Amino acid sequence: MPVLAAREGDTAEEAEETGPTRRCVATGERLARERMIRFVLAPDRTLVPDVAERLPGRGFWLVARGQLLDDPKVARAFARAAKGPVTVPAGLRENVAHLLARRIGEHLGLARRAGQAVAGFVAAREWVTAGRAGLIVTASDGASEGRRKLLSGARELLVVSPLTAAELGAALGREHVVHVALAPGRLAQTIARDAERLAGVRGAAQEEAARRDRLSG
Repeated sequence: MPVLAAREGDTAEEAEETGPTRRCVATGERLARERMIRFVLAPDRTLVPDVAERLPGRGFWLVARGQLLDDPKVARAFARAAKGPVTVPAGLRENVAHLLARRIGEHLGLARRAGQAVAGFVAAREWVTAGRAGLIVTASDGASEGRRKLLSGARELLVVSPLTAAELGAALGREHVVHVALAPGRLAQTIARDAERLAGVRGAAQEEAARRDRLSG
């Protein structure tokens, strides 16, 4: 169980942090914001996850790590940072994971409609072979052999597996999807970031986090 760091010296009026890094209210780690989850307080001081980082109010940041979200002492860490009582809702870890998964699905749908993503082995393989793919999304319950065949002979590509085949299918208007190729760009970067955060929240960073498959031609 992680040790929650004291936040001595913070002030109630402390403004939202700026720049590329944020400090975790629980551990004191200062990391890139891409590896963290933002939270805000509702008017009743209930903690609200802000995975899109758009909600108004001062943000409180936590490393995207499932064991922190499960730690019963995390409420004290948020209360210390907020200088007052904070209500941490039950099932916080599951809620954050759900929000991230839904956000990934929404961005996959946007990418498909914008012509920046193709689904299915044949279409994805064509993009990989042609060098058009900047990110590969594979189903978390898909066979590893299929992924190896998809990437065979390709240059280095980032591969993430944040959703099941059924979840990928729902995002892309199909019954199920195992392989998706995305063009390089902001949508691909957002999906890759959220996939890494989701893996951390689920506590499966080694198995599900964004991976780089180094393949020889």
